[in-house]
Amino acid sequence: MNNGVRERREAADMSQADLAVAVDVSRQTINAIERERYDPSLELAFKLAAHFDCRVEELFDPELDGRLADE
Repeated sequence: MNNGVRERREAADMSQADLAVAVDVSRQTINAIERERYDPSLELAFKLAAHFDCRVEELFDPELDGRLADE
């Protein structure tokens, strides 16, 4: 899933480890999300959005296989 986690983390001048501690996951989980190799759970997606003070939809791309999820 496309996401803006890396961009927001870097804009906040945080390391992957810093963000991992803030949302209670491993640094490897943050790395996998940023590399789009792992889709976070709904709970983690909301934690990340809350940490960056944005909506989940602003952080994660809702498109699935080139189609919007609600189509």
